[in-house]
Amino acid sequence: MFKHVPNILTIIRFLLIPVIILFAFQDNYVATIIVLTISGLTDILDGYIARKFNFITDFGKLMDPLADKATQIALLGTLTIQKIIPLWIIVIVLIKEFLMVSGASFLYGKELVVSSKWYGKLATVLFYIAIVCSLFTQYWNGVLIGHIEYSLPTLPEFHTYIYYLAILSTIFSLVMYVKAFYLQGYLKKAMEQGKDEIDKNSL
Repeated sequence: MFKHVPNILTIIRFLLIPVIILFAFQDNYVATIIVLTISGLTDILDGYIARKFNFITDFGKLMDPLADKATQIALLGTLTIQKIIPLWIIVIVLIKEFLMVSGASFLYGKELVVSSKWYGKLATVLFYIAIVCSLFTQYWNGVLIGHIEYSLPTLPEFHTYIYYLAILSTIFSLVMYVKAFYLQGYLKKAMEQGKDEIDKNSL
């Protein structure tokens, strides 16, 4: 049973997505940050357990980064709808993720799974930081500033620069993944397996 813990934690991250989105749409930014933090901690925990006890599975390799991306895109979409961030940010992310998921699905169908790399994780972490900063800025400038007794200054939208870094990291990770496909022979192996299948069917 314990060997399934990493995958269970990954599934929990999927289940937390609607909760995070609900709180965000309700402008409950503190609760959104708390649940998002819990989601991030389960991500760290499942990766640690999987590596520590060698519970790494193809399901985990595929679904763990997918859970990260689903959470990220859902929140970016929510922030876009609320006009907290510009539309172009999520457009770039969606294009990149579409290409990545398409490639990963193709390789997975050929029994070849590409696990996430440090540059993919870096982009995810930067987006998490940018999103948390966006939520905190909205909470500070919206809720706290509304109370005159606090006499607090308005925070600048510094999270915009973190989004720029996240976008650059996203583009870099896409280039590196495409490069990895070729250098490690994923596409070649996939084509060879497809050719073998055709040869077997023709016999």
